[in-house]
Amino acid sequence: MDFYSKLLERVNQAGTFSTNSRIFVTRIEQGCAEGVLHADESSLNPNGIVHGGCLVTLADTIAGCAAHGLGGQYVTLSSNLNFLAPAQKGEVRCAAEVRKAGRTIVVCDVTITDTAGKPLACGSFTFFRVGELPK
Repeated sequence: MDFYSKLLERVNQAGTFSTNSRIFVTRIEQGCAEGVLHADESSLNPNGIVHGGCLVTLADTIAGCAAHGLGGQYVTLSSNLNFLAPAQKGEVRCAAEVRKAGRTIVVCDVTITDTAGKPLACGSFTFFRVGELPK
């Protein structure tokens, strides 16, 4: 099993915050990642749309995987997410790509879309390298 397959298996392990939040990472490669949020009734705010916190969690998870795909272990330093349109129940997709990777800091761009490709949110996440990933 290669590095990316092991990382994908680890982040999708049952019982983790991401999987308990119905977030599943579908692809990790060097400097990029993709995933989905399976939004259900428990994901909705009082207005009947997906809660913004669910989308931030999705974006942070997928951007973090893109950073980890560089081979280090990272923690989030800061995040910015612009909401463009309301997300509905069902599958919400996220893609993240490393924009800049330094010795200790990584900046990732994220895009969240619905299944038709309509943009729902976009932003950037900054990560700090805290060490190497366990083998």
